[in-house]
Amino acid sequence: MIPRWLRVVFWANLVAQSGIIVTGAIVRVTGSGLGCPNWPDCANGSITPTPYQEESWHKYVEFGNRTLTFLLVVLSIAALVGSIIVVVRRRASVFTGPRSRTLLLLSAIPVLGTFAQAVLGGITVLTGLNPLIVAGHFLVSIALVAGCVNLVVRASEIGLTPRPMVATPVLWLGRVLVVVSAGVVTLGTIVTGSGPHSGDAQTPNRLGFDPRTVAWLHADIVLLFVGLLIGLIVAIHLVEAPRRTRNLAWTLLAITIWQGLIGYTQYFTGVPWLLVTVHVIGAVLLWIVVLFLLLSMQDRGKALGLGQERVQSNK
Repeated sequence: MIPRWLRVVFWANLVAQSGIIVTGAIVRVTGSGLGCPNWPDCANGSITPTPYQEESWHKYVEFGNRTLTFLLVVLSIAALVGSIIVVVRRRASVFTGPRSRTLLLLSAIPVLGTFAQAVLGGITVLTGLNPLIVAGHFLVSIALVAGCVNLVVRASEIGLTPRPMVATPVLWLGRVLVVVSAGVVTLGTIVTGSGPHSGDAQTPNRLGFDPRTVAWLHADIVLLFVGLLIGLIVAIHLVEAPRRTRNLAWTLLAITIWQGLIGYTQYFTGVPWLLVTVHVIGAVLLWIVVLFLLLSMQDRGKALGLGQERVQSNK
C-alpha cells in the first residue's frame, strides 16, 4: 500500500494548496496585491522586502503569500518524487500497471499546477492586478485543491474500477452538486472582484459589474446548491448510504449554513475584510468536503496492506 509518510505528504499538499488560497485572499482584501511591485523580486534587486519600499506593511503581506509558494514547490516535488519511489520499489507487486500510472498522474498535478500558478502570479503583478487574471489565479488554485483531494483519496484505495456505494441517480445528484458548487465558488470570485476588495485599494470594482446584482446572482445559485444538498441528504438516507457519506453530507450542510450567515452578515455590514477572509475559508472547506462527499459514494477497496493487495489480486 502507499506508505504512511507519503500519505502525509499528500495531505500536506492539500492543506498547503488550501492555505495559499486563504493567504491570497488576505492579499486581495487588504489591497496588498502590489506590496511587492516586481516579480520574481519583491523590490528592485531584492527578493525580500526592503525598509525603503513605499508599500509599507503591504509588502510583508504579499511576501508572506509568495513565501508559501516556495513551500508548495517543495511539497509538490516531494509528492511526485515519493510516488516515483513507491512505484519503482514495488515494480513486482500488484501496484504496477494502470494504478501506478494513476498515482503518478495525480502526483504530477500539484507540481505542474504550482509552477503554473507561479507564472500566473507574475503575470498578475506585471499586468497591474488585472481582475480577470486575479480571478483565474484563484480558480486554478481551486482546481489544484480538487486534484489534491483526489490524490489523497486514491492513495488509500487499491483498485481502479469504482464500485458505486449508492444508487446511480444519487451518484449523479452528487456530481451535479459538485458542478453547482464550482459555480458558487466562481460567482463568489466575481462578487469579490465587483466590490471594494477587488485587489486594488485605489480602484474598487475593477470588473465593472454591479455589486448588488452579482451578489444576488451568487445568492440564487447558493439557494440552488442548498436545495440539491437537502435532496441529496434525503436520498442518501433512503438508500442507506455508507456512514461516511452521511456524515460528510451533514458536515457540508453545516458549512453551508455557516457560509450563509457569514455571507449575509458581510453584505449588510459593508463587506469588512475580516469577514470576507472568513467567507473564503468557508468556501475552501465547502469545496473540499463536497469533493470528499462525491468520492465517498464510490469504492475501489481500501489499501490495508501490500499482502492483502496481493490476495485480492489473486481472487
